[in-house]
Amino acid sequence: MSEPGSSETGPTVHIGVPVVRPAEPRDVPRIAATLTVSLAESRWVRWALPVDGRTQRLTRLAELDAHRGVTTGTAWVSEDVDAVASWEAPEGAAAPLPPDVATALERELPRLHADRADAVARTDAALAAALPDGPHWRLRALATRPRSRRRGLGGAVLEPALRRCDDEGVPAVLVAPAWAVVRWARALGFEVTTATRSADGQLPLWVAVRQPGVPMPEV
Repeated sequence: MSEPGSSETGPTVHIGVPVVRPAEPRDVPRIAATLTVSLAESRWVRWALPVDGRTQRLTRLAELDAHRGVTTGTAWVSEDVDAVASWEAPEGAAAPLPPDVATALERELPRLHADRADAVARTDAALAAALPDGPHWRLRALATRPRSRRRGLGGAVLEPALRRCDDEGVPAVLVAPAWAVVRWARALGFEVTTATRSADGQLPLWVAVRQPGVPMPEV
């Protein structure tokens, strides 16, 4: 690649534009670390995971989510993996979940959530009814390491899936446990469709939907 200002013909260099790529198997440990560092104090983590061994539980949960995203092709990262977004794609829109990953999720999720498992399961079931009918992409996890925030990485790692939603004419969905997340998502075209709470009433939740074709801000 040529340096800026070089007379050599080559690709244009965009200074300051985040580089985003699909997550690869080699990224799994760093994805897990980024999710753990970024989400350790989030409302959802404090609600969904017991205090006992919470960091270790979160790290393993993040590893499982990373394997899910990498093997199905539904996770994107910044080049340094300081930011990550993983999604659940509509049926047929991504590679199938490998049996070993599916088995690990089925076996380990109840153990990781421990005494919170029932509340988490009942909440997920209730949220399913609030999601759009028909195909849609659901955001499973979004995280940026504290040292790399305010650089546009969050929006950048979301962009590939959002553009695919536009191309395929399907909505994107997220469930936010904090109003600050909703405010940020609105800038990307998401709008709240449902305000609810977890099954045990302890956690406020907002379902936000971005319809295809909503203009995206410049990254």
